[in-house]
Amino acid sequence: MSIEQLRDQEEALRTEIRQLSAEQRSQYHRLERQRLKDPDTYAVLNYFFIAGLHHFYLGNKPRGILNLAVMLFGFLMLPVFAPLGIILLVGIFVVELPQLFKSQQIVYAHNIEKMRKILAEVRSEG
Repeated sequence: MSIEQLRDQEEALRTEIRQLSAEQRSQYHRLERQRLKDPDTYAVLNYFFIAGLHHFYLGNKPRGILNLAVMLFGFLMLPVFAPLGIILLVGIFVVELPQLFKSQQIVYAHNIEKMRKILAEVRSEG
């Protein structure tokens, strides 16, 4: 999804949030502060630790575990069978590099989904 489409979705959500009662808006904003993620933190975790920590940061544990396991296995294979270790490490790098460049967009989409869930939660409680 493009940044422009994400901005349109966010604006539609913000319009819905403004229509909540004052108490519901307060509850929504409290939950939003707790649950939304920072794109820069995601990018730093991806840049410095391509081991999948950025996936854990967004709550995608299965992908984080897979990424971490492949990376660790790649490092363990270096002294035993270097070509396989190198292939695994390069493979992780190739898969994760585009995510580094798209980190703002990835976290933006994640946060919009969280906003939807928070809005639904606040509405159901109200």
